[in-house]
Amino acid sequence: MRFEIDYTSEFKYPEPVWESQNLLRACPTTDARQTLLHYELRTVPGARVHSYIDYWGTRVDAFGARAPHDRLSIHARSSVETRPTGPMAAAPAWKRLSDPAFVEAHLEYLSASRHTAWNEALRAEAERRAAPAGADIVGVVLSLHRMVGSSLAYVAGSTTVGVDVNDILRGRKGVCQDFAHLLIAMCRSLGIPARYVSGYLFSESSESEGEPQGECVKVKTHAWAEVAIPGAGWWGLDPTNRQEIGPRHVKIGHGRDYDDVLPLRGVYLGGGDHHLDVCVSIRRGASAQQQ
Repeated sequence: MRFEIDYTSEFKYPEPVWESQNLLRACPTTDARQTLLHYELRTVPGARVHSYIDYWGTRVDAFGARAPHDRLSIHARSSVETRPTGPMAAAPAWKRLSDPAFVEAHLEYLSASRHTAWNEALRAEAERRAAPAGADIVGVVLSLHRMVGSSLAYVAGSTTVGVDVNDILRGRKGVCQDFAHLLIAMCRSLGIPARYVSGYLFSESSESEGEPQGECVKVKTHAWAEVAIPGAGWWGLDPTNRQEIGPRHVKIGHGRDYDDVLPLRGVYLGGGDHHLDVCVSIRRGASAQQQ
């Protein structure tokens, strides 16, 4: 599927800002299941953009505005082509998780991070949910994925960034970031590497499984998880919608948790308290095969 994505963030300040410096992560990545076709970024006031790939593999656009301004507009446009990858067919033995080369390659996705630090109760729950699958790694991951998707209620505004993942398990509600963090924490607590993914879902809302009726929808940043399966690579799962990642998911980047792929981070001097408006729209376009 081909998508045209328009991302706009606009800051408004009550007083002029003397200077602002910003880091933007809005450019879709290119990987085995999607290809970036076009990307352009414009800002008002105009700024020179320095782009680089961060430690985790996500593109970052760094820019600053030094002329006095009372508003900052950021507009990124991109075109991306996604492809289906098919179901996970691998069946590796559990002992492959402890292979030294595999552990070393995924070490940073095995350790607890700020948003995925689990306690003993969470690890015990992961073990209990995984037990029926035995030594079947894929079966264990699917069991955890189903548990997170069925046990948590999606409640917009019920949590804030930084909420303890163990509180999410106890409270049984959250938003897509919480679903992803909980699945990641449960996998890591059992020695299965998992990472956080930021992107978009072409859907009416983050918790809507079905394909939208129209050709264009307004969306928010969506989150899911990728789990490393020995011999098969990274497997994308969307616990919020209880499904594997498909052609309607557009990936921007990944990291240990939300903090590594925060869409926009910045600092400014002056201006007072700011007001921020963010708008993202995705339009379905003709795929390369149809053109």
